[in-house]
Amino acid sequence: MKFLKYMPALLLAAVSMTSCTESVMDEINKDDHNPPVNAVDPKFQITDAITATAYTGWGSNYAWYVASFTEQIFGTGNNQLMKAELRLRTETAASTTYNNEWNGLYANLMNIHQIIDKIENNAQFQGKDDILGMAQTLWVLNFELLTDMHGDIPYSQALQGSDNLQPGLDKQEDIYKDLMARIDKAIALLKSADEAGMDNAGVQDLLFGGDCSKWLGLAYAEKARLLLNTSFRDPSAMVQALAAANEAVALGFEGAELSIFNGVDCDNSWTAYQWSRYYSGACATVVDYMTERNDPRLDVYAVDMFGTGVAYAPAGDEEFAKMTETVGFPAWLDNGAATLHIFSKSELYFIIAEAQATAGQDASAAFKTAIEASFGDYADASGEEFDAADVDDYIAALGAPTLEEVMIQKYIAQARDEQLQTYNDIRRYMAKGNEIITLKNPNNHANGQNQWPLRLPYGNSDVISNPNVAAAFGTGNDAGNYLFTEHIWLFGGSK
Repeated sequence: MKFLKYMPALLLAAVSMTSCTESVMDEINKDDHNPPVNAVDPKFQITDAITATAYTGWGSNYAWYVASFTEQIFGTGNNQLMKAELRLRTETAASTTYNNEWNGLYANLMNIHQIIDKIENNAQFQGKDDILGMAQTLWVLNFELLTDMHGDIPYSQALQGSDNLQPGLDKQEDIYKDLMARIDKAIALLKSADEAGMDNAGVQDLLFGGDCSKWLGLAYAEKARLLLNTSFRDPSAMVQALAAANEAVALGFEGAELSIFNGVDCDNSWTAYQWSRYYSGACATVVDYMTERNDPRLDVYAVDMFGTGVAYAPAGDEEFAKMTETVGFPAWLDNGAATLHIFSKSELYFIIAEAQATAGQDASAAFKTAIEASFGDYADASGEEFDAADVDDYIAALGAPTLEEVMIQKYIAQARDEQLQTYNDIRRYMAKGNEIITLKNPNNHANGQNQWPLRLPYGNSDVISNPNVAAAFGTGNDAGNYLFTEHIWLFGGSK
């Protein structure tokens, strides 16, 4: 009986101990320093999204290789960039060449996808239209880069994690339609956020410090770029590109560039790459355009850094391509504090100038602003100053801007660090049969074949694991051959 008397108390104690134990066990595997993604404030994720966009996208292997293809940088160093300079298909068509960037951009897009999903579907974060608009803009920037470089890519079935490890490829035409819809959504979100005075990102926004109006300017600029890229397929898009670019101007857009570097313990990716390998030199193709125009920027672009008497090398020169620490290079590659452009002010005004020149309008004002902005970019990145009077004299000597001169000046300006859009422009005019920029590398055509890649190969991780990507890339002797024969859809191809 005594046992039964104390039974309720024992049961209560047991239940209490079990409850306590379960509570403790719940906390044992909880990592307070690494909370689950759905609990992280999206403002912290936006920081990484911005950094990866600049580093993995515009300041990576994509840019370093493409700069050789556009002949804005000479590939040297007796290794990877030398092989690109000589247009060796073992390098230019290999699925391993851009694998890190392919993986990195999709990883960045997964982060961006999580930001969008949380704000749209998690009550804790709903209403943060400013960060949502930023994320949508970054989504467009990253996917635009991927499809511009590769053509058809995993898109609508991508970013599903273990639910779909082998996503199919979407047609570039369909991807661009969705990107246009998303950039319009970003614009609407950023407008409403700006009107409401939102600032949910603050210092976590490394581009604009949470300023919605500046993000809105970037969104309009990106819309202008998208429309410009589609203008071969739809000539009327040029008029729309002009309208979008003018909206960015009205918002006071001054460019979008990452400027977190100090050149001491934090270098931009171009400089870090150059100092570790010395694979990038000044190319005679750019030098020739500058010399013909008595361009003051020449002294910044081609610098005899090694004291060898070689400030630059002719495109495709095998002797110099095989040498390391011989060919001079742009001064900004020696400045770890130089910014990384995602979208420059000069690019925006060159879009306006091209659209106006194409329509037979006077492009003088936009042309002048674009060149002045380029001089500013060259100066800020290199630490060299240009006399304002010399810049004015230079622009005046160019005369009334023709379409050809607009594109040549854009080519010179984007030698700074915007070669990826130059690649788009060259391919776009190539598709038009009007190759304004004269490429001079003799290796572009060899053995009766084109050796200049019309697009870039997919990443190896998907080529070997995703049969959809593998089928597009090809197998055996046919692997990667389409890179030299088929334009992406934007510029006349089918995929």
